[in-house]
Parts: sequence; C-alpha cells; structure tokens
Amino acid sequence: MKRRDFLVKSSAAGVSLVALSACNGAGSGGTDVVAASPNGNSGSSDGVGEQGFVKPAMPEWGGPSPFQHGIASGDPLARQVILWTRITADGLDEVPVIVRVSRDPELNDVVYEGVGYARSPADYTVKIDAMLPDADATWFYQFESLGYFSPIGRTKTTAHAHESVEHVRLAVMACANYSYGFFNAYRKVAFRRDLDAVLFLGDYIYEYGPGEYGDPEVEKLRPLDPPHETVTLSDYRRRYALNRTDVDLQECHRQHPFICVWDDHEITNDAWSGGAENHNEGEGSYADRKRAAVQAYYEWMPIRPVLPDRQVRIYRSFEFGQLASLMMLDTRLIGRDQQTDSPVTARDRNRSLLGDDQQKWLFEQLQHSQTRGAQWHLLGQQVMLSPLTLGALPDMPNLDLGGGAQVNYDQWDGYEASRRALLGRIEAMSLDNAVVLTGDIHSSWAMDVSLDPGNVFAYNRFTGEGSLAVEFVTPAVTSPGAPTKGISDLAKAFLIPANPHIKWLDFYHRGYMVLDVTPERCQADWFHLETVSEPSNQEKFAMGWYTASGENHIQSSKVPCAPKRNAPPLAPEHKVQEEALA
Repeated sequence: MKRRDFLVKSSAAGVSLVALSACNGAGSGGTDVVAASPNGNSGSSDGVGEQGFVKPAMPEWGGPSPFQHGIASGDPLARQVILWTRITADGLDEVPVIVRVSRDPELNDVVYEGVGYARSPADYTVKIDAMLPDADATWFYQFESLGYFSPIGRTKTTAHAHESVEHVRLAVMACANYSYGFFNAYRKVAFRRDLDAVLFLGDYIYEYGPGEYGDPEVEKLRPLDPPHETVTLSDYRRRYALNRTDVDLQECHRQHPFICVWDDHEITNDAWSGGAENHNEGEGSYADRKRAAVQAYYEWMPIRPVLPDRQVRIYRSFEFGQLASLMMLDTRLIGRDQQTDSPVTARDRNRSLLGDDQQKWLFEQLQHSQTRGAQWHLLGQQVMLSPLTLGALPDMPNLDLGGGAQVNYDQWDGYEASRRALLGRIEAMSLDNAVVLTGDIHSSWAMDVSLDPGNVFAYNRFTGEGSLAVEFVTPAVTSPGAPTKGISDLAKAFLIPANPHIKWLDFYHRGYMVLDVTPERCQADWFHLETVSEPSNQEKFAMGWYTASGENHIQSSKVPCAPKRNAPPLAPEHKVQEEALA
C-alpha cells in the first residue's frame, strides 16, 4: 500500500489526525501518556500538510543538535512501535518534535508522521506510539526539531498473531554496567541485520557510585554521573543520560527495536517489592526511591505502559505470528517477597516471586498461547528458574525436604512454591516448547528444566526425558562473572556433575545470545567478547544449544544458526550530524 492510500484509508476509518504528545502531564514521567494514532500530515516545506495539518511552530534555537542521546524504538506490535528520543536544549520547554516513518532508508516513501512534545516533567524525553500500515515489516524513521534532523533509525513490526512465520531471530542481552567495561556487545548486536528485536532482561543501568562496583581502570575512562549512588529522580535520570551518550548503545537502539524489562539495579541491588539489600534509612523512603526509579525507566526506555495508572506493572506479552509468543515477566518489583537465606523459608508455601496477579496472568497467557496454536512459548525474565545446588537430590515436596543444597536464594530457588506452580502448570497443560530466557547472573548457561532434576526416576540426565522446558541464560554486556577463565572452568567441572540438568556454563566471558526460532527448533547461540576493558570489535561463537520442537530438552550444536536470507539494510550512517533544516 502506498503512503497516500494508507492515509486515505486511515481517514476513512475515522482515525483523526492527532498531534501526539508523549510524556506530557505534570509528574506523569511519561508513563501514562503515550498515544497511538496514524497521522496524515505531509510535512511539506511551507508548513502545511496535504490534509491541512500545520506543522508546529518551533521556538528560536541557536544551539547545537538537540538529539544528544540518540533515538530508539521498542515494544513492537503488528502495526505499532514506540519511537523515542530526547531533546537537549537548555532554556526551552514544550519543544515540538516531529517524526516521520518510511518504508525506505532514504525516507522517500513516508507512511506516518507524528508530533510529540519534549517537556520538563518527563525530562524532555519524547515517545510516540506510531501506527503503521503493515505487519512484519521493516521501517526507517527520523525525528526533526529545532532546525535539526536526528540520525535515521530502523525498526520492525511483528507479524499478526494468526500469520505463518518461518523464522524469528532475537538478540538477548542483560547487565550493562557502564563503569565495568565498554559496550562492545551493543556494537556487535547493532550490525546484525537479521534481528527481529533485542530482548533486554534487566540491569540496563547500575545504581552504584564511583569505586563501589566497577573496574577502576575503566572507571577512569568512563566516569560515572552522577558521581554518587542513584537515589533520587534526578539521579536516575542522569545515570540513564550517561549511558545513552555511549555511541555503541546509541547505535544498537538506532538499528533494532528493544523489548525490555527491569531487574534490580534499575532501582538498587537485590530489590524486592518492599525493600532492597542496597537501601538504608539514610537514603529516605524506599517507596519514594522505587517510584523515582520507575518513573525514570519509563521516561528513558522505549517501553509502552501496560496500565497508565499502575506504573509498576511491566509484565506484558508479544506475538511473533504463529511461530512464537513472548511473555516478559517481572520477578523483582511487583510481587517478590523479601529474599531469604534459609532453605526452610525458601519452601514456605506462602512466599511468592511473581505475586498472585502476575502468576494468574502468566498462566492465562500460556493457555492463550497454546490455544492459538503458537509453536513456541518464550518467557523473558530476570533470575534463573532452574535450581543451582551443591549436589542435586530427589525432592520431597510433601515433606518440604530434599532437592539438594541450594546456593542462590535470590533466584527461583528462594521461591519454591512459585517455581513448583509454574512447572506444575506447564506439566498439567502438557505444554511443549516452553523456552525460558534469563539474565542477571553475568554468565552463560544451558539447561533442561525439570520439576525434580535430582531424582533419576523423574529426570534422565542422559536422554533429557522428564524435562518440561529448557532454559538459556545470557551473559552480561559488561558486568563481571568469574575473575579468570581457570576459576570458571573449575566451577563448571564441579557444578555440571552436581546438577544433572545443567549441560553447559561459562562464568567468565561477557557477550550476548542470539535466539534463532523456526518451526523445527529453537536454538540459542552464545557469542563471547574478547574484552570489555577497551573498545573492541572481536567476538567468537562460543556454543550453541537447541531444543527440537516437541522434545523439551536441549542438545548441543557446534555451529551457529545461519543468518536470515535477504535481511533488510541497516539504517544509514548519519554523516551530517549538524544538518540543519534552514
């Protein structure tokens, strides 16, 4: 459909022309005002569109380009995607920002134009929820404001839920500590042309101050802002702004839509619904801190609010045609009870990781995914679902005994009732092809998921029989795991025999995963970086693990999946950053 046809049909459908104002409203923080509408203005040079829409008047500005923090897209749906930018123009407020979306990287075939406003209550961030004419398509977009064009970005809509899809590829990333390394992983992901989206599973920023959790040598080159722990709304905004000055992160956002959830460090270490390990009375109210962190997250991330009047709800779902459903969970803020160090408390049947509402929603989503005939059911979440023990033993849930000595109660191991409920539901539904995607732990893991992996009568470590699902854990972008490869190898040599469901792990390398999904199988390919101590373009394929459709256990692959054929071009380089309209 040509642009004019789309505009005419949109108008015929009764869609009004709307100047989209995102992130407006005093104190809203941009969490409840993202609007979606097709727009019909032409953006002609005389300021009057072909349907009479008048371009907004721009305030006087003689400074540099206001697009200092890049552009981004996210939360793709079949015909919608969030488009994000921020305006840096000291002394100005209520700044109009125009966006155009085109089928081609030269922006000759524009299908959408919209207007947002950069306002101080939302830290001058702008989100526009663009409605686009086609599903499962690649789009190119560009912002305009104060006499400047932004770089051109690229994004993609998903296929309709009922459509047949043969191939989906997703990058999976987590844990990007600015002061622990250079964002080389973002650079490598940016130039993968065939990705449908980037899943970011949390710890997009870290709250710590200088010297608290970083590489001292890297920190000299990448000083933190603010120069102290983030506690207030202003602090969190400044930390996001710092990360978004990184050119590799900007490039990754420019080339791909992100689908994000937070983990703990977007607020503070080991956060739960009512507190956090790294929060004390001297830092004020935890509720105020959490509220500030959530507001800044919504301002700076290309995410669509689920419930405008309940900002803390972030769990939501996406559909990639009939090939896959994706459920993004919140295992941190909305329902998690406080962490425990006690194996007895971990088995308390009243404890929850998800909370009742989210768990009910998840079960309904799994049922919906199965009923609509989705081939794969992907769960994007933060902490490891599979148990990690010093020696797995048969579980005896009725006696609240067994399972083995667990070592990390911050993960699902500390919430036995929640894990048992989820796996019990998958088993009761006879649900095949559930794939759990995990971040948080700064290392690479491939695992079968069994209700009772230490029981040879319930799970066969050699054949995978008894596994209900599979779990793939992505390494960190920069945050550290084991200090040396030797220590990582020792841990691997001990933990794999002690935990029969764990098939592979690497505690040492940073990097990312590429999840390759076809009707026949779902494979995770791990790519590890040579270094994060300095800018580097070097990476290597570390390992691939896949599950064939209907088998529910993993097998190794010595080669990565082939890229998609005929991947669309990347967004062009923005060679004239200071290009002015006048």
